[in-house]
Amino acid sequence: MDLHGQFDQAYYDRFYLSPKTRVISTEEHSHLARFVFEFAKYNGVEINSVLDVGAGIGLWKRWIEKHAKNVEYTGTEVSKVMCKEHGYLNRDIARWRDRTQHDLVVCQGVLQYLPDPDVAPAVANLAAMCGGLLYAEITTRLDLRERTDKERTDSKVFVRNGSYYKGILQKSFLQVGAGLWWPKELPLPFYELEMVASGK
Repeated sequence: MDLHGQFDQAYYDRFYLSPKTRVISTEEHSHLARFVFEFAKYNGVEINSVLDVGAGIGLWKRWIEKHAKNVEYTGTEVSKVMCKEHGYLNRDIARWRDRTQHDLVVCQGVLQYLPDPDVAPAVANLAAMCGGLLYAEITTRLDLRERTDKERTDSKVFVRNGSYYKGILQKSFLQVGAGLWWPKELPLPFYELEMVASGK
């Protein structure tokens, strides 16, 4: 699968820009972004910097610029089209690691596009750069079979079980729920039953 060639303008037009076929609208995304930031605030997790891996058409970037203006935002993409349009860093998460950590790392709709040998290195890089919350959205086999709109969801992905991703993510993170993960090496700001697993 040629990731760089797959994410051309036609891909973004279909899955993110066309009202008839886009997987998520700006309004729908704003609810997600607000939830993540409010969840962090409620639990005393200060967000001063965000790393957006696979930043796409800039939904997170625009929300942060409007609602969290003091937050330092960094976006990365393998798509040269999006990098040119939005000023992202042209980076492959399986082969790139920032030298600094970020309070929130977003990896939305990325890992399902990576071949098997790249998933574990990508998660290791995410963990190394995560100094707080990780928000990860990954389409799984179950999602494709039972929960996604076939007209609005890209099926040209690596189809894997959710347990596959959980197994890799849980090497470095504890699952908080609702797509949120917490680095194992950091002190827990959550009560025991607020987490999927306590790590004990």
